[in-house]
Amino acid sequence: MSIQASTETVGLRESKKRETRQSISDHATRLFVEQGFERTTIAEIATAARVAKKTVTNYFARKEDLALDHQDEFAASLARTVAGRAAGESALAALRRGFLASAAAQDPVAGFAGPRFSRMIADSPTLSTCLRGLHDRREDALAEVLAEATGTSADDITPCTAAALLGGVHRVLFRRIQELTLAGRANAEIAAIIGEEAAAAFDLLEPSLAGYATAPQPEAAGTGADS
Repeated sequence: MSIQASTETVGLRESKKRETRQSISDHATRLFVEQGFERTTIAEIATAARVAKKTVTNYFARKEDLALDHQDEFAASLARTVAGRAAGESALAALRRGFLASAAAQDPVAGFAGPRFSRMIADSPTLSTCLRGLHDRREDALAEVLAEATGTSADDITPCTAAALLGGVHRVLFRRIQELTLAGRANAEIAAIIGEEAAAAFDLLEPSLAGYATAPQPEAAGTGADS
């Protein structure tokens, strides 16, 4: 078999895996929404997706992984925003900017999950607990990036406290988006409301965190004989 043929075979195999995973996820979400998370079994999901039960568990180790399919992306989102902040931009400014952009885009990671999905989570003790754990993971990841940015240890009280404050605002705003969604507000209306409320929430942190973990400015090019 040629290298090109081998590469194509691998590519097709990976494509098939992605399709199978997405199919399982889609059928699981539909069943969770229709029947409730706790009442839906792995066997029912396997039947709906036309795969073996073991195939489902091979792709998704836990049942809640089927419902919350972007956990790693969610947990890393705040840390990634701070790590990518612009020169001269503080962690607070970067996170404010990032959240407002996510709200304007009605990003599901920010909480814009739609009424049926939001109701599924709200009605499930298991998923509600899992979501709280994801918020905790997100704060832990943020604390690590803040510690690195400020040259302190990961267990130092300052980056841990800053992460708790910054993560807490995001936690409150996420819950607020869900509340408005379940109250029947349209996404466009929610985005407008949450934009104003987010600005007020982030303003509360300005006195303590306005200059915290500010990214250094690039050094200016030297001039003169010694440059």
